[in-house]
Amino acid sequence: MTDWDTLRTLADEGNEKALDRLADLADERNELDALNELLDEGSDRAGEHLTRRAAAAKDLVELQRISDAGYDEAAAVLDRLLD
Repeated sequence: MTDWDTLRTLADEGNEKALDRLADLADERNELDALNELLDEGSDRAGEHLTRRAAAAKDLVELQRISDAGYDEAAAVLDRLLD
């Protein structure tokens, strides 16, 4: 079983640290689809990584999408960029 599979199992069992580590691994591997899936699952860590990427690219549409998915920090970054 890979680290991903082990962490996925633990996350599915409700382990928040495992969910955070999955987001970190997805970010390290540049796996945006996995980050988006984790965001959809409510992972704040995935939202953090995606927001950082979108802010660096000044991608307002992506920041809005992340905000709409429930990660409030994306809205704050979006507001700062629009000021």
